[in-house]
Amino acid sequence: MSLTRRSFVHDVLGLSPLLIGGGALFFNEHAWAGKQAEEPLIDSVRTALSSAIANHAPLVPEFSDTESRMNYLRWLGAMSERLKSKKSDWNTRKEFLQTVWYEAKRAGLDVSLVLGLIQVESNFRKFAVSSVGARGYMQVMPFWTRVLGDGDAGKLFHMQTNMRFGCVILRHYLDRERGDLYMTLGRYNGSRGKPQYPNAVFSAQKNWQFSI
Repeated sequence: MSLTRRSFVHDVLGLSPLLIGGGALFFNEHAWAGKQAEEPLIDSVRTALSSAIANHAPLVPEFSDTESRMNYLRWLGAMSERLKSKKSDWNTRKEFLQTVWYEAKRAGLDVSLVLGLIQVESNFRKFAVSSVGARGYMQVMPFWTRVLGDGDAGKLFHMQTNMRFGCVILRHYLDRERGDLYMTLGRYNGSRGKPQYPNAVFSAQKNWQFSI
């Protein structure tokens, strides 16, 4: 796949990706209210994250060989079937899954982890708003648009923008927690150190694991 880690991981944050596994499916109708805490960022980190947010690369996956393309299409077909109860229209599912794939890979994240987080945070509702004002699929707090963007929080209801912010923020937290996913997820939800939210995401992640 031509979507390399260099575009984000090497040039921006210098981080390494996680691994992808395989598993089963169920849906939890409950959606959690996310609340990332606003924390001071040093200039170099702010610049790196802002750069990652601003880089609007094309979403359509490109592959260096037929095998990689076929693996992606098998993943897309499997995930589409699992998502059908949430998004009945094929084109809507395809666009959603294509965007998740692109933004997760771009940030060096496990795609199944991002899908699990979306399930727990918003239950796949594009216009979800939490009691504390977090928005969209990945329940991004509006202050991030001021810290890293142009301050227009309304953009968080745009699918790619929401996932771009969410994946960049999650990658940032993973770096801060030195690869500890448990603490990373707690920080993302504003419940760092407490087990309920990380455990919920890890459980939901199993729904989206895929073995080629």
